[in-house]
Parts: sequence; structure tokens; C-alpha cells
Amino acid sequence: MRIRIAALLSTLLLVAPLTMAQQVLKLSTTTSTENSGLLKFMLPAFEQKSGLKVQVISVGTGKALELAKNGDVDVTLVHARPSEDKFVAEGHGVNRRDVMYNDFILVGPTSDPAGIKGMRDVHAALKKIVSSGARFISRGDNSGTDQMEKAYWNEIGAKPTGSAYVSAGLGMGEVLNMAAELQGYTLTDRATYVAYRAKTGLAIDVEGDRKMFNPYGIIAVNPARHKDANYKGAMQLIEWITSDAGQQRIADFRVEGQQLFFPSAGR
Repeated sequence: MRIRIAALLSTLLLVAPLTMAQQVLKLSTTTSTENSGLLKFMLPAFEQKSGLKVQVISVGTGKALELAKNGDVDVTLVHARPSEDKFVAEGHGVNRRDVMYNDFILVGPTSDPAGIKGMRDVHAALKKIVSSGARFISRGDNSGTDQMEKAYWNEIGAKPTGSAYVSAGLGMGEVLNMAAELQGYTLTDRATYVAYRAKTGLAIDVEGDRKMFNPYGIIAVNPARHKDANYKGAMQLIEWITSDAGQQRIADFRVEGQQLFFPSAGR
């Protein structure tokens, strides 16, 4: 009897870590979903429904996709559609779905040294920043925001130079703090800006341009590439976040009474 009990305990000790591992879903995502507080608002409802524990790795979109490509996570929630499409086309991810959207904005010090306050053309505003010699703080981290910013510079054929351009290599919240400290402009998603507005004192200068549309997508890691990926859990999250319940949860999220993300699944 003692031998059988000892054998049973040994088996349970071996199986328990595997069981616990199966209950964890690893999600790589952008700093905006974490910094804004969205994930803290949303994920408890999913975890309660699914029985899964979501482990969040919050980085820029480029790094989030790289983690997914390497099989270090099971699912990724990002906002850089060209990079997302490339990721799927190369076979790294499957079942991409639209989740939500918000917008990018140009923010800066209240003194507005480049005189761009109230403009609605992001290209024209960036040209004025360049010509004025005002300082611009860049994410510099291959995030979705950084990729959009670089696309804008390419489209206008100009970019700040020398000390006027600071490539931070940091997340959005940290870059907003740096822009406030250095009295410079930066491109940000609206959600993170609102979450950091009180501490930075930065003002919105440019908004409303259709070119500043910011969609988010969710993608499961391809289980054919990574056998250990928790594909079942990834699909549970994808199905939930694009369901009526998940989409309503996105719509209900507010910071200072302001809706920051707008559901887009099925549109």
C-alpha cells in the first residue's frame, strides 16, 4: 500500500507541472494595451470563463511578433497591419482577426514651438516640425507606432536631424514622459496618451487625419511551426475577444470617462 501511494504521489508530482503549464496562455502584445489599462480590465473576465491564466508580455509590435515567430508565446495582439499580414503570409501565424481600433495623435508641449496646434493633416504638421527645428521624440523600437511614424517620414521625404531627433528605443509611456521632459513632439496612440496625460501635461496638436487610423489584430501562433504552442487556448482567446461579450468589454473600457478603443470584429 505504501509503495502504491508513493508511486501515485510521484506520478502526481510529474503531472502537476504539465497541468499547470496547460493552464497558462502566453500573450505578446503592444505597450498600448497594457499601459492604457485595457488588459487589466478585460482579461479577468476571459480567465474566469476559460479557466486559463493569461501571461502578458507587453512590448512593441515588432518585438511582440518576433516572440510569436520564435514560439515564445501562443498568441499575439498587435497594431501594424502590414507586418501582421507578412507574419501570416510567411506561415508564422494563423487565424488573424480584427479586434478593435483607435487613432494616432501628434502631441507636444503647450508652447507648441512648431505651430502645429489644430492642424488635421499629419504630413503637413510633420513638415512644419522639421522646418522649425523643433525636437521630436521617436519610439525607435519597431513598434506599430514607430512603424507608422517612419512611414510618415518616408511619405513626406524629410525627417528631423541631429539633436532635433531623439530615438528613444522605449515604450510609449516612457516616450511620453521623455517628450514632456525634453519639450518635444511625439506620435502616440490616443489610449496611452490619455492614461499619461495628467503626468506629462502634453497637449494634442494634430488629430482626425484618416492616415492616423490605428487598427488592432489578434493572431494565433501557427501550431504547425511550434508543436508546444497552446493553440487551443489561443483560439479560445481569439473567439472570446471577437465575440459579442469580448467586443462589448472593449467598448465599455473607459479612462477619465473617455472610450479609448472601438470594437471592430466582423466589420
